[in-house]
Amino acid sequence: MGDNSTATRLSTLDRLLPVWIGLAMATGLALGRMIPSLGAGLTSVQIDGISLPIAAGLLIMMYPVLAKVRYDRLDTVTSDRRLLLSSLLLNWIIGPAVMFVLAWLLLADLPEYRTGLIIVGLARCIAMVIIWNDLACGDREAAAVLVALNSVFQVAMFAVLGWFYLSVLPGWLGLPQSSIEISPSQIGKSVAIFLGIPLALGYLSRRVGERTRGRDWYEHKFLPRIGPWALYGLLLTIVILFALQGDRITHEPLDVLRISIPLLAYFAIMWGGGYALGAALGLGYARTTTLAFTAAGNNFELAIAVAVATWGATSGQALAGVVGPLIEVPVLVGLVYASLALQSRFSAPTRPSVLFVCVHNAGRSQMAAALLSHLAGDRIEVRSAGTEPADQINPGAVAAMAEIGIDLTGATPKVLTADTVQTSDVVITMGCGDSCPHFPGVIYRDWKLDDPAGQPIDAVRGIRDDIAARVHALVDELLPSVASPQATAPAPRLAR
Repeated sequence: MGDNSTATRLSTLDRLLPVWIGLAMATGLALGRMIPSLGAGLTSVQIDGISLPIAAGLLIMMYPVLAKVRYDRLDTVTSDRRLLLSSLLLNWIIGPAVMFVLAWLLLADLPEYRTGLIIVGLARCIAMVIIWNDLACGDREAAAVLVALNSVFQVAMFAVLGWFYLSVLPGWLGLPQSSIEISPSQIGKSVAIFLGIPLALGYLSRRVGERTRGRDWYEHKFLPRIGPWALYGLLLTIVILFALQGDRITHEPLDVLRISIPLLAYFAIMWGGGYALGAALGLGYARTTTLAFTAAGNNFELAIAVAVATWGATSGQALAGVVGPLIEVPVLVGLVYASLALQSRFSAPTRPSVLFVCVHNAGRSQMAAALLSHLAGDRIEVRSAGTEPADQINPGAVAAMAEIGIDLTGATPKVLTADTVQTSDVVITMGCGDSCPHFPGVIYRDWKLDDPAGQPIDAVRGIRDDIAARVHALVDELLPSVASPQATAPAPRLAR
């Protein structure tokens, strides 16, 4: 693959991403400046406090990305305690504390803006971070899990942390105190709309699409068709956000500048801290990127809603909430490219080890191991074994694999041992799952496949092709961002 192959495959949307985002920001500001009543009109179109234009943009933006998530591999994320605990630490302990310190240090003389920024720091990101993570080639499945985790903590802890950082902690420090009016049910409603709806649609799309048309059609036909809509939704959301306070922003540039300074420092500290922590823990590029962006992003929809409900739409707190995404959008777009530039600095991850197990290790597991070795080369350690190994490889399996150029004549059945299972990352059983010992940290899958023993060659071909499709998906899962040695860092992949 040549250096230019990635660029030539990119759509115009991908190649000119910063241009489109810049135009969307300028369009929103121009509309807000030329039509002062536009902001009030946009916020008036709502149901129970939820702005419909913003909701529409976010739903359009998030659905294609969440439809790309492979929900059958979320267990590889939930079992990574280092990632989950690091995310909780960054999002719910360090992030709010950092914003509190920055707000008081840099906006001590502007109490409304200071309070608004503290609220922004408490509202952890559950929406737009999905986009930034995808653009930076982060781990989609990890992003889905961390965003869901943030959502649960947001419902449970936002009001509590708001009370602590606006009332309790300032009281301890002898500083002016404030308060907010927000209930867990209001936060839950925001989470259900901005995350729950696109998450449910993305999950159902994958389940129904793969069941009715297969994974190959879903990933190579359906996803490319809906992919560009994520960018369309992002651009629509940016236009709306910038239009909401375009008039005020252009009339109060110094206030916007004062609010921007602590925000810039916050994004730099949280993103850089997330990257440093992920690299120190050895999470690899994809999950380190996800950790950094989930730490740096904020739920601006919730922050703005809380500020408007408590202090009014024209308050300084509301302006601080609106300035949040205005600064976040261009900064995090820049950090997307910074992430991609850092990708080459990450050492290659340890080769994953896959063990295929069937009863006799003479047919299914041997075909799967040979196919995985053929497709992945030395990038994956491939093993196979049987609970009751046969004396020789099934002749039908040998013949079927020879038809596609893979030679099984030198393979021999091997007995399954506990040590082989324990030292594998992924164990795939084929009709003998109950006989396979289980160890913590090992991922287990069971592939329902017919036994080729005694089957005619046409039936064995069908089993071989079924295994091949599953192995292709396994390679995509275990090696999602592997490029050729000559390839440069990939460009953002949102609209592909």
